[in-house]
Amino acid sequence: MELLLIRHGESEGNVAATEAREAGEEVIDVPARDADVDLSGTGRDQAGALGAALGRIAAELRPDAVWSSPYARARQTAEIAVETAGWPLQVHTDERLRDRELGILDRLTRLGVQNRYPGESERRDWLGKLYYRPPGGESWADVALRLRSVLAELDSPGMGHRVMLVCHDAVIMLFRYVMEGLSERELLELAARETILNASMTRFVRPSGAGPWTLESFNIADHLREQGVAVTEHAGDTNARPR
Repeated sequence: MELLLIRHGESEGNVAATEAREAGEEVIDVPARDADVDLSGTGRDQAGALGAALGRIAAELRPDAVWSSPYARARQTAEIAVETAGWPLQVHTDERLRDRELGILDRLTRLGVQNRYPGESERRDWLGKLYYRPPGGESWADVALRLRSVLAELDSPGMGHRVMLVCHDAVIMLFRYVMEGLSERELLELAARETILNASMTRFVRPSGAGPWTLESFNIADHLREQGVAVTEHAGDTNARPR
């Protein structure tokens, strides 16, 4: 059994968030609510390059199913990649693969949180990323609970032996947390040193079809470089450890 995890291509929200942080702004000027933010032009190129790479996979090794977060940037990445690869597969959306919800902190940079919600900023720093839940939002532990449900469903009969999931950077980190049985410390150290690249591929395998998963490859974006497409890093808040 094989699980292929894909981060969506660069989105307009990724670009806006990076620009806001670099400019010292408090608010990220996104064009739509988080669920509706589209891919950027670069993101569409990345999705096409991903599809070209996937199209080179031998027919007997291709995914049996493709699931996507319902958020526009992930769904567009999945649809462009599947069409470019020429796979006769329908993209199924599942809300359990959506990005972490930020509640009252949505659209705010770290500076914005510090200035507008200093109590929440202090609480976030104290608790760390795994357990901090913003009002109206989710902790990473909440997202991990969703993903445990996804993995349990993938084990059910008729799901296929190979599945591709198109989702978000935090979701991929938390798949690693769940599937490898990482500790909080190991997860947060990983998150502090690694940025999940847009349109990158992470692959888990389970040759026997049961038992523990093995990480085969992580955060691979060689297919973008090989095709002359920009490799983009848009990290979230890297201050992940509890104080």
